[in-house]
Amino acid sequence: MTGLEKMKSQILDEANRSAGEILEQAKKEADAVMAEARKNAEAECQRISEKSEADAESLKGRAESSCDLQKRKAVLKAKQEVISEILKRAYKKMLASDTETYFDIIRKMLNKYVLPEEGEICFSSDDKKRMPDGFEKEIAAIAAAKGGKLIVSKEERNIQGGFVLIYGGIEENCTFKAMFDSRRGELSDKVHALLFS
Repeated sequence: MTGLEKMKSQILDEANRSAGEILEQAKKEADAVMAEARKNAEAECQRISEKSEADAESLKGRAESSCDLQKRKAVLKAKQEVISEILKRAYKKMLASDTETYFDIIRKMLNKYVLPEEGEICFSSDDKKRMPDGFEKEIAAIAAAKGGKLIVSKEERNIQGGFVLIYGGIEENCTFKAMFDSRRGELSDKVHALLFS
């Protein structure tokens, strides 16, 4: 393995370890939130059940149904809160990545979103300052491999993480926030499957 491959392997191993730790912590927090939600839901069920018995036997069926619905709502709300928190943490972790990991993410995004056209790419001033040596050449090479041409714009954008592509006056928002927002449903489903399956 070359030095670069070893570094990439180490970065991926560290990212996997970090992701595992985050998921483990999230699972613990999810379990605690779920236990509290169940406790609250059960207390609410007990209150509803006692009231229904006092009112009349005919109301018992409706009370049980209402109790079950309240419980499902409480559990669903708790799950949604946990998933939302996990996604927020993942977003913050991406923003706080070390320079090498951060620009490796940018490379992957470039390979996905660069078009076979001439265009510009805009970064934030912070990203321009920490951009690795030779990265502009890498951007040009990625664009050339796709049959296009891409130059780094002198214009700086007020964005956090990611970049903005401009082709023929049309902008494509490739910021981390835009990526998270556009794939929120899919990411939520994946987190739900990992935590609650």
